[in-house]
Amino acid sequence: MKIIGGSASRMLAGELAQVLGIELTKTEFRRFPDGEAYVRISEDLTGEKVILIQTTHPDENIVELFLWQDAINDFEIDSLITITPYFGYARQDKAFESGEAISARALAERIELFSDEVITIDIHNKQVLDYFNKPASDLSASSAFARYFSGKVDAILSPDKGGAERAQKASDILGCDFDFLEKTRIDAETVEMIPKNLSVEGKRVAIVDDIISTGGTIALATKQLKEQGAVEVRAACTHGLFAPSVFDKLYDCDEVVATDTVESDASKISVAEEIADVFG
Repeated sequence: MKIIGGSASRMLAGELAQVLGIELTKTEFRRFPDGEAYVRISEDLTGEKVILIQTTHPDENIVELFLWQDAINDFEIDSLITITPYFGYARQDKAFESGEAISARALAERIELFSDEVITIDIHNKQVLDYFNKPASDLSASSAFARYFSGKVDAILSPDKGGAERAQKASDILGCDFDFLEKTRIDAETVEMIPKNLSVEGKRVAIVDDIISTGGTIALATKQLKEQGAVEVRAACTHGLFAPSVFDKLYDCDEVVATDTVESDASKISVAEEIADVFG
């Protein structure tokens, strides 16, 4: 088995290689002055099962992914498993207006072209997996959150009902409280966010979401949870798509962390063990 990490996922590829006890495959990557990418594989992949890890954010990483797939398939490999830790464009899973591209379908069809299997992590909409004609699966980061927050929190919260499953799985593993936040509009300018059933007074809580981008929802939730008596509020996400000013908004958070699906300084949680379990 060989593991290749694209430039956007070197951290995660290295963690996976360590967990599986395999050396990361030697590769070369660079960008030319005009922004075009150069990739080269420096080892023989003949007869190997190859794992390629490359997140698809921002867009330039999609092109790089296709170049790695092309280079890998020049060898007579056994199979290629493409792992897109963050699968971009999953929000556009259907045409909302006539003439729109179904972006999730377009990406799925092209990623699977030179893959035998595709794996994603906490994809924004699992219905996107239906666009794949080859084996495709989505892994949850819930157990990774549980490992990280062990001994640090008394409750795990989801910012909404839609993400409740992820947060509840983490809380079940930890054996701590769980709830999701309900939004109530008080007036045109005021929104109240309160846990549906749980009192957070005196508790250390973590808000767990799939994506943090602008941070507006997390900032509001953190402020109001502290007003409701929470002693600590941590924010965590699988995919840290952090806008430039996001951390300025999250000053009330005691900690902001993300997994290594999208690599940043906040990537303190690895999903390498979740991926390794697939190949164990």
